[in-house]
Amino acid sequence: MIEAIGNQYVVARPVYSTKTFGEEFKKTHRHHKTFLDHLKGCCSCSSQKAKKIALSLFPIASWLPAYKIKEWLLSDIVSGISTGLVAVLQGLAFALLVNIPPAYGLYAAFFPVITYFFLGTSRHISVGPFPVLSMMVGVVVTRVVSDPNASSELSSSSTENDSFIEEKVMVAASVTVLSGIIQLLLGVLQVGFVVIYLSESLISGFTTAAAIHVLVSQLKFMLQLPVPAYSDPFSIFKVLESVFTQIQKTNIADLVTSVIILVVVFVFKEINQRYRSKLPVPIPIELIMTVIATGVSYGCNFEDRFGVAVVGNMSLGFQPPITPSVEVFQDTIGDSFGIAIVGFAVAFSVASVYSLKYDYPIDGNQELIALGVSNIFTGAFKGFAGSTALSRSGVQESTGGKTQVAGLLSAVIVLIVIVAIGFLLQPLQKVIVFP
Repeated sequence: MIEAIGNQYVVARPVYSTKTFGEEFKKTHRHHKTFLDHLKGCCSCSSQKAKKIALSLFPIASWLPAYKIKEWLLSDIVSGISTGLVAVLQGLAFALLVNIPPAYGLYAAFFPVITYFFLGTSRHISVGPFPVLSMMVGVVVTRVVSDPNASSELSSSSTENDSFIEEKVMVAASVTVLSGIIQLLLGVLQVGFVVIYLSESLISGFTTAAAIHVLVSQLKFMLQLPVPAYSDPFSIFKVLESVFTQIQKTNIADLVTSVIILVVVFVFKEINQRYRSKLPVPIPIELIMTVIATGVSYGCNFEDRFGVAVVGNMSLGFQPPITPSVEVFQDTIGDSFGIAIVGFAVAFSVASVYSLKYDYPIDGNQELIALGVSNIFTGAFKGFAGSTALSRSGVQESTGGKTQVAGLLSAVIVLIVIVAIGFLLQPLQKVIVFP
């Protein structure tokens, strides 16, 4: 009790004896649950518990009924179209980092979005191919599969080469399925908390180092040089040595095209950034340059006249699902665990940024389950491991995306390319599709 006397305050506290304290503050008897009580609670079933489990496993059931069609639908449509166009190009590009044909990148850009739409808790990230994971999968593919034509990676389509490509696709798909199984198990075991031990500096350093590897790996496509694939710790230096010792063999047409594309895209990216408050939507420079470059390459017959490397065969439709290789599982368990952890850490970090910005919760354990199912589904259909790319998620958010409806619409754009117009991209130079 506090009393004011003039300009002074006097604090009066009652003095208790053991007896008076016990009479005034009686002990509350609590029932402490035993292991059997917890087990009984886990095994019990009720309508409320079933509803809670369903909402936690399928977050779409909680946000879709509250979807504001008039306020959000138009923004999600614009965002979905823009994100889908970027996803197509990134899928083609990141497939080259995995050392498989570009067409398989479209599967990796399509299937994860569908599963994440139902299982994910973030409203803004765009799931799918991520350059760091593509590089990690590519290293595994290079190590496990021995190249019979190591000096000619950009070579023909003989029967032996087709068999070699199928083997690489099988390895990439199997690694993806295994990493998805690991993520799913971690999510079921409720160990999503592990992400708090991955500091921002650690993730930033890892991503920066991987970005350097991605840049170096793209040099052979920009210059169109027959650079062997390396998987040892000093591979980056060996790739650079191989590039500079063969620099005189550079394809000038590919080099000039890549420089022009880099300059134009850089300029328009700066324009989009500087005038983003005045532009209704960012200028889709990637789409514009892709259309122009494809038309010029086809009209001028770049492949035959200058020997440039093009995307090549883009068969329409989906391929049948495959059964992953158990032998690959045994050889790549360590690599798959690393891919699973990195994929989750990056996706959760990006999702956390948007959840704080727009004030909604995300669940780390549910994100593990969503990414795990996505990778299992993707790998079964010959795709490769994915997470989220910051640039693609940035497009989805900056163009007005409100929910994963935008992500679903981006998958529709990829679907149209897969089943209808993919053949139009066949004359596109490979140097165009890199981010």
